[in-house]
Amino acid sequence: MSSRNLENQVEDDVVEALVSAVKSAYPQLSHRYYALKAKWFGVDQLDYWDRNAPLPDQADRSYSWSDARSTVLDAYGAFEPKLAEIAGQFFDKRWIDAPPRPGKDSGAFSHPTVPSVHPYILMNFHGKSRDVMTLAHELGHGVHQVLSAPQGALMSDTPLTLAETASVFGEMLTFQSMLGHEADANLRRIMIAGKVEDMMNTVVRQIAFHEFERLVHDERRGGELTAERLGDIWMQIQTESLGPALRFDEDYRHFWAYIPHFIHSPFYVYAYAFGDCLVNSLYDVFDGGHPGFQAKYLDMLKAGGTLRHKELLAPFGLDASDPEFWGRGLNVISRMVDDLESMD
Repeated sequence: MSSRNLENQVEDDVVEALVSAVKSAYPQLSHRYYALKAKWFGVDQLDYWDRNAPLPDQADRSYSWSDARSTVLDAYGAFEPKLAEIAGQFFDKRWIDAPPRPGKDSGAFSHPTVPSVHPYILMNFHGKSRDVMTLAHELGHGVHQVLSAPQGALMSDTPLTLAETASVFGEMLTFQSMLGHEADANLRRIMIAGKVEDMMNTVVRQIAFHEFERLVHDERRGGELTAERLGDIWMQIQTESLGPALRFDEDYRHFWAYIPHFIHSPFYVYAYAFGDCLVNSLYDVFDGGHPGFQAKYLDMLKAGGTLRHKELLAPFGLDASDPEFWGRGLNVISRMVDDLESMD
């Protein structure tokens, strides 16, 4: 774990502060949300395969490519015109490959190529609201890559823990803008629930995976672990993290085996939660009216990999080694669950 933290340019105690904060928040986040979702489904407990199921009577708006473009650029521009100006180039100069076609792979990616050229965004646009959010996310990466390019090939790239900063922030800007323009109460509920579920999968789920790895590696010091013991640890962690509103059967004991990171990239997974919570804390500072936030944010992106997280966060009065920093980001999610409960 320490070797992975070193690679991510983050101290062991900072990761521990993140993990402790998320675990302490399980009851306020995942336990509460999945209890609410079970209620929407008319059951006391959700089967684990329904954890990410669409909500009953879920509908979605259809977006044209032009709608998606204006939605994202307007959200970026309302925050900082420079972001919209850079993001606009991706459309004007055809740096985005968005149409689905036979044989094209799934997923989305912003490829930085080399700093002396420009990034390319690869994605599939089907006209759903989630596709608009994906576009906002990948454009965040693209803008970050453009702004950090002057740092050169060796220093423009960021460690994994900071790589999602601009993408998740851009996604949050777009989400809040779309939510602010949505008058239909049911669609607002679905939008908030979708955002909460994404955060559960990025924050709670990944920290649970991290804890599974930690327990397995710690216990392995004393000898080999049987498949049965691995299943015991997996079930313990999943029950703790997801809460009593989820029902697991015996088959679920083996689901640890479907996570390739455990084998190929040990202790990789916490970086997803790190990035998401960091951005939520940053957004909370912005939402609170922090003076000069936009200029400081641009400087953060321009720095690329030349500064560590402590130096990048200091201008905002934030410190990732402080558990309250992570609590601030987690409260952003908790308030969304509050909103959902008030709509119920």
